[in-house]
Amino acid sequence: MSTIKDVAALAGVSYTTVSHVVNNTRPVNDDKRVRVLAAIDQLNYVPSAVARSLKAQATATIGLLVPNNTNPYFAEIARGIEGYFRRHGYCVFLCNSDNDVVTQREYLRVLHEKRIDGLIVASAGNDAMAAHTLGNSGVPVVIVDRPIDGLPADLVQIDHELGAAIATRHLADLGHTRIGCIAGPATTAVSAMRVAGFRLAMAERGLEVLPGAIVESDFSSPGGYAAASTLFDTLAPSAIFAGNDLMGIGALRAAAERGIRVPADCSIIGFDDVELSRYVYPSLSTVGQAILRLGETAAKTLLDRINGTVTGPMRRHTIEPRLIVRESTGAPAPQYSETHSSKQ
Repeated sequence: MSTIKDVAALAGVSYTTVSHVVNNTRPVNDDKRVRVLAAIDQLNYVPSAVARSLKAQATATIGLLVPNNTNPYFAEIARGIEGYFRRHGYCVFLCNSDNDVVTQREYLRVLHEKRIDGLIVASAGNDAMAAHTLGNSGVPVVIVDRPIDGLPADLVQIDHELGAAIATRHLADLGHTRIGCIAGPATTAVSAMRVAGFRLAMAERGLEVLPGAIVESDFSSPGGYAAASTLFDTLAPSAIFAGNDLMGIGALRAAAERGIRVPADCSIIGFDDVELSRYVYPSLSTVGQAILRLGETAAKTLLDRINGTVTGPMRRHTIEPRLIVRESTGAPAPQYSETHSSKQ
């Protein structure tokens, strides 16, 4: 591999002149500049990013830590973040904690050893040690989607409680009264907020949350399948609010295996509006957000801190969700309507 001294020898200049040409740190006359650039091209010389970052005290690299990179939601967020930073000359290191706080702590250590300029975190859970590490990292941090208690950092997220309430109101307004809820892990703040939104909307519509109506699982299609199977076998709901689209897709599978027609026998609605939700059959009604925009907002928030264009108190960006009605929700089957009417 060619070095800066090899370039200098071929161009007939000092290696400091080569450095000035490469880093544009001092004017170099046209003749020398042409010779240096020709030597760089001939030797296929690549400047050392490490050396340049030590001199500039910046690496033009960003750390991104997500809890599950197989989840389309986090994949789309990552695409928005990576695209924004690429347009601004930054490289993004993506790390997957696999929803494990120990793995999350290890990746936080590794990312800081890489001398990143900033960090975006979608947390694997409310981890006090992670909050301490991030708070003392010395680099700007932005939290996306999942708040971390005790961490003074900019936060970018959807309004989880409002979104869950919107989804549940949609089911209630269609005439459903026997509504089940597939919740995410109780250890995540996101799950708690979405369950709170479900309960709020049920109370608003004067509906009882029946015993066993809320089943906890993880934010995955297998998790949604297992939770929906429990609901179908015990509650026999006419509608289900799933805490995210992957769980909603799992619920569609559980319904199909039991011969439960969606939405004729049971309506199912998810949360997030991942791209996949448009292409399952029936297409999944959901509470949506512009996921790419969420990622881009997180990236811009971090870049503002890195560049010093924003200082002072930490900011909270809350993106309002919207209802997206597709094929998986409709009015309840007659037996549910008749049962409800007889109770009035």
